Amino acid sequence: MSARKGCSFGSGSSSNSSRRLLQNRVKCNCGNDAVIRTVRNGQNAGSKFYGCPLWPDTKCEMFKLIDGSNVAEELQSQLLEMEVVQKFKDDKIKKLQSNKGSLEQELSELKSEMNQMKSDIMKANSDVANLKLGLFVVLLLFIIMYYLKL
Repeated sequence: MSARKGCSFGSGSSSNSSRRLLQNRVKCNCGNDAVIRTVRNGQNAGSKFYGCPLWPDTKCEMFKLIDGSNVAEELQSQLLEMEVVQKFKDDKIKKLQSNKGSLEQELSELKSEMNQMKSDIMKANSDVANLKLGLFVVLLLFIIMYYLKL
């Protein structure tokens, strides 16, 4: 986990504090983890509050003001959560890139096998044509020999 400029995580194990912060997430009315937003207008302008992450595209009207002492902890919690999600995404990207390499190798092998099969089919078609020509010649010789005996 990387510390960002201007952020301090306090004392204690970062894994324990991140687990504790992630477990204390506030849920909105529709069951999602609430996000921290800032009041833009009115007497509470500049204050932080919990709100639905789907707002304004939802009917969930979750609104809970955050007192000033919890803002830093909540923002730290969101930062830690974003870092965990980013690490998961980075790991998934590495795994997909690894799979891409093996799939490219497999595709190359399949193309090679397909080209070999095409070559085999062309050879088989040539063999069939030669066999037909040979049968025609044998039949012609048989007919000639039959008429010569008569």
